[in-house]
Amino acid sequence: MRSEDVPFTGGPLDGRRLPVLVGMTGRPPKVYRVPVPAEDGTAGTVLVYRLRATGANRLGLPSGWHYEHDPAGGPAEGPRWPWSRPRADPAASDPPPAG
Repeated sequence: MRSEDVPFTGGPLDGRRLPVLVGMTGRPPKVYRVPVPAEDGTAGTVLVYRLRATGANRLGLPSGWHYEHDPAGGPAEGPRWPWSRPRADPAASDPPPAG
């Protein structure tokens, strides 16, 4: 596996460059989780960083990557597929009954 030094912005890792394993396409994972153990031996916290493009070239392809701190640490911003979004009002989009 290949690794790449990726910069981190925000949070406790701000300004650091850490080696991150990249996939076959050369892209790091979308979410990077860093477990931080508590000092008293109890369950610690998990820092969540989300992958962002640094810039784009003339073709619109990303020229680099960096991780931004996500203090909420929740799930991704939205549904993965457009057709998996719940409809606002299912009755409004159903056709009227025939007959």
